[in-house]
Amino acid sequence: MDSLISITGDGFILSAADTTSARSIVVMKHDLDKIVAIDNNKMISIAGDSGDAVAFSQLVRANVQLNELQSGITMSTSGVANFTRNILATSLRQRPYEVQVLLAGVDPQAGPALYFLDYLGTCHPVKYGAHGYANYFVLATLDRYWKPGMDLEAVKEVMRACIREIQLRLLINQPQFKFKIVDENGVREIEV
Repeated sequence: MDSLISITGDGFILSAADTTSARSIVVMKHDLDKIVAIDNNKMISIAGDSGDAVAFSQLVRANVQLNELQSGITMSTSGVANFTRNILATSLRQRPYEVQVLLAGVDPQAGPALYFLDYLGTCHPVKYGAHGYANYFVLATLDRYWKPGMDLEAVKEVMRACIREIQLRLLINQPQFKFKIVDENGVREIEV
């Protein structure tokens, strides 16, 4: 019952995730943060089974930090995406993680990069993406309004349109969303 949305702008990526944790007909939590900072300039938005989502995000973050400590080199966003894809693909034959991921990062040389990953280990670079129930409702809005080189205010307006569409059309109530941005200054929470 998750909704994740990420949009690439000019030098940044804005991500949104609903804050509800629910299973079947029971809402267990209203303030769950589904967007996790991997390092200073990368974040992972994660949807799926609550236990798998927490365990998987911690696994990715810990291994990226371990790699940096061992090698002294910070992984690129592309490197983290391929590492994450490898974990998902390898675990398919043992104990699959039931998670969907939007990985966002801003590298000093390459700029912003957004990757769409699913539980099968599929990994695609995208300019915008959605997972969970948001996927059914916001892709048409993103197709229509996203343009290359959008500034922060324009991306916020597109994000507000996406949230309005979810709250208007989705049967399940998702009243609260958390918004985070990643740019050259790092990962931080913002208001939209």
